[in-house]
Amino acid sequence: MRSTITISLPDPIRKELDRMSRNEGVSRSDIVRESIRDLLFVRKFRGLRKTMVAKASRRGVSTDQDVFDKVS
Repeated sequence: MRSTITISLPDPIRKELDRMSRNEGVSRSDIVRESIRDLLFVRKFRGLRKTMVAKASRRGVSTDQDVFDKVS
């Protein structure tokens, strides 16, 4: 299922989006979809990382070497 949303963009961003769309030969919607997908992934990753860093810290794991030592 798909839904349509309406957003407003400042002219400089819209112009850059249009330029990118032309240069890459893809629609503005494709670029916006990909951008939102990437943003959601990054935000989820940051949230998971924040949770895991806190858990690791409580277990004395704070460096790459600590992780290596635990899994080796």
